[in-house]
Amino acid sequence: MFCQNCGAEIHDKAVVCVKCGCAVNNSVNNAVESEWLIVMLLCFFLGCFGIHRFYVGKIGTGIVQLLTCGGCGIWALIDFIMILVGGFTNAEGKAIKMH
Repeated sequence: MFCQNCGAEIHDKAVVCVKCGCAVNNSVNNAVESEWLIVMLLCFFLGCFGIHRFYVGKIGTGIVQLLTCGGCGIWALIDFIMILVGGFTNAEGKAIKMH
């Protein structure tokens, strides 16, 4: 995560930037924490349609999953396992993890 004021790299759980002392907006962190549950539920119930991939911004692979019924269910199952263990990422490459 980066400071919105000076651009310095800061820890994801930081409250204040060490470099400039600016307060860090923690509402972004809360959104990421709740995102895991949403993605996990979307994958569990609608994984064969690739809806969880559309939600995280992976439109191209979402369309492929939609057209192949989640790779006959295998791709959707692999995605579900990856979500559970914290190895699934969004379109920006950030891991979607349970906190």
